[in-house]
Amino acid sequence: MGRMTEAVKHLLIINVIMFFATQLYGDQMFQWMSLWFPQNPNFEWWQIVSHMFMHGNLMHIVFNMYALWAFGTPLERIWGRNKFLFFYFSAGLGSAALHTGVNYFLFNEGMSALEGAGIARTQILDILANGQYSPGWYNIASKGTIDSMLAAFNTPAVGASGAIYGILVAFAFMYSEAKLMLIFLPVPIKAKYFVPILIAVDLIFGIGNVNTGVAHFAHIGGALIGFIMMWYWKKNQFNNKRWD
Repeated sequence: MGRMTEAVKHLLIINVIMFFATQLYGDQMFQWMSLWFPQNPNFEWWQIVSHMFMHGNLMHIVFNMYALWAFGTPLERIWGRNKFLFFYFSAGLGSAALHTGVNYFLFNEGMSALEGAGIARTQILDILANGQYSPGWYNIASKGTIDSMLAAFNTPAVGASGAIYGILVAFAFMYSEAKLMLIFLPVPIKAKYFVPILIAVDLIFGIGNVNTGVAHFAHIGGALIGFIMMWYWKKNQFNNKRWD
């Protein structure tokens, strides 16, 4: 990995500054900068980018920033600063898009069930906008459907994880034979196997709607965009060009 590269260093600094600002201003920062569901009153357009610099707790930012340094540094050294930043933010935006798209599906599934029972959409949105819900909704649709609808509307997304997953995919493309280790499985695994294992775990948890407190489809979105970009670049030999 060697000396930290410029783009990685600046991303680290911004993330750390934002983390400490969050410790000072707490709820207000999360309200402004996290990525909310588009129909939530807290949603603002800039959150599509700003959420990438927000983190929920110390371990969250430590793991993401370590991965950014460990896997991003060699990529920036090969690609150059501008190409690395283009890739990083593209993966982050892809992450936000898939996460929001899945939330739209989950939200509309619950909304359709309630509207089918004769409850007006505006009435439902008014209740949700006030941070409330009706216990009677659980008599109309399954608990899982209503819980997923409420979570999609009320739970903001934070973190650089989507962009980091794109970086992980790129690293697996560029350094497929590099050996890495999972914390819970201290056995060296080649990057070309390590990264797909991580993505598969997210996919299983995401499809199973397992509540782990992690935005699994955000990870998958970042990885998917990372894969598409690396596949295209490799096919066109674009990965051999630097953007400084």
